[in-house]
Amino acid sequence: MKWSETISFSRPLQAVSLSPPGPSVDMLALLRDREAQAYARGLVDGEQRLGEQLIQQRNELLELHTGVLNSMRQAVEQVTHDAETALIEIAFTVAQKIVAEIPVSRELVEATIRSALAVGEEATEFFIHLHPEDLELLQRHTSELLSTSPRKQKMHFLPAPEIARGGCLVRTQFGTVDARRESRLERIRQTLTP
Repeated sequence: MKWSETISFSRPLQAVSLSPPGPSVDMLALLRDREAQAYARGLVDGEQRLGEQLIQQRNELLELHTGVLNSMRQAVEQVTHDAETALIEIAFTVAQKIVAEIPVSRELVEATIRSALAVGEEATEFFIHLHPEDLELLQRHTSELLSTSPRKQKMHFLPAPEIARGGCLVRTQFGTVDARRESRLERIRQTLTP
């Protein structure tokens, strides 16, 4: 900004010095007051923004916490289900090995046949398929199942090499009773599997 006005004085000036116009005492007080008010407003605004940020961070942490807990619940449920399934499989495998190691005896074969016959008691004729060695075992020990009583005349024992030792299939006019070891174990597995 240029100022180019000429000022004329009637007498010569003495001891003149240039100084910028200074604020008056009232003006300084007003400036200090305005500065204090601006500082107070800035402080309030800063505290308010900080409070809003803290609330937002708290909400984000709460959401994260909830998400982690939900994930952990689901993981625990899955691990529990997987462990239960694995334990059933282990127990079933152990049961299969134990059953496989049980020696086949006349009593075991008779019990299996009686159990299968109980299902179809109303049948007029029974065709009992069992492993040839099991049939020979019954014959060697003169099993009462092979005797010639009237009820026994309805029973026909047939060797069936495809039947595993210790099990049997009983066929009647009403259907078939599967008393094979592997079939019984599979039914047990199905009842245990969730």
